Amino acid sequence: MKKYTYTEKKDTRSGFGDGLTELGKTNPDVVALCADLTGSLKMNEFAKNHPERFYQVGIAEANMMGIAAGLTIGNKIPFTGTFANFSTGRVYDQIRQSIAYSDKNVKICASHAGITLGEDGATHQILEDIGLMKMLPGMTVINTCDYSQTKAATLAIAQHHGPVYLRFGRPKVPVFMNDQPFEVGKGIQLTEGTDVTIVATGHLVWEALQAAEQLEDKGISAEVINIHTIKPLDEEIILKSVAKTGCIVTAEEHNKYGGLGESVARCLATNNPTPQEFVAVNDTFGESATPAELMAKYGLDDKAIIAAVEKVIKRK
Repeated sequence: MKKYTYTEKKDTRSGFGDGLTELGKTNPDVVALCADLTGSLKMNEFAKNHPERFYQVGIAEANMMGIAAGLTIGNKIPFTGTFANFSTGRVYDQIRQSIAYSDKNVKICASHAGITLGEDGATHQILEDIGLMKMLPGMTVINTCDYSQTKAATLAIAQHHGPVYLRFGRPKVPVFMNDQPFEVGKGIQLTEGTDVTIVATGHLVWEALQAAEQLEDKGISAEVINIHTIKPLDEEIILKSVAKTGCIVTAEEHNKYGGLGESVARCLATNNPTPQEFVAVNDTFGESATPAELMAKYGLDDKAIIAAVEKVIKRK
């Protein structure tokens, strides 16, 4: 099995910031808006280099979405930046009415997603945002796994016409997707396996790779797929894999309702019904603790993936 290693850890939000900085230099149509969190979203360099294309709207997220929608009328490509909770739950009506309904070319970029926001606690940790956004007609939903993939996704969505929700996080995580091309809607097979398919997204991709190595020691061959685009879902790569392995585990830092797991379940139910286990938050809010403590408590680590694999294999 192919082994993945890393030499550094970086936060995925810095991948967004560096991607936005590069876009500022290469695409004059890109504009950026932030709701009083320029440092947290790593938008400082863009703001410094292109003050005429940066809009600090303050703590007024709903207004930010309306401004972004209006800017597209002049053929600008707006990138909005704030925490995932404020990028979705606080402004859902504005996104639905002003952006999704009229297919505006707005890129909704959301940091501090999931429980790995950590000590800020449940009020800031959104675990239902993927579900909210994927239900909007025409909305593309992307959830990246490391710094490199987040930077690549930021560059790619500037070339993709239509509304996009780009989700990333706060903690420093292993950088292991170096120089991997990013194509919206196309999953990436990371390892080959014959006994079980593990489909993971976001921070759970690295955990899935760690689980696969440990499963190999137990004589279980796991095929790991990185699904960075949750909508549109790459059904082809999933169906091809489960046709070989006969069972699947989905892993995500999100509520088990409405996330990647449910999208995969719909795909399987309508094409090839297959035993599936879900690694996700079990319909609860988060709490205050370190990201690592929360990932362990809520069953979002390699140990939880291994347990799910051992369970689903028995159902084949």
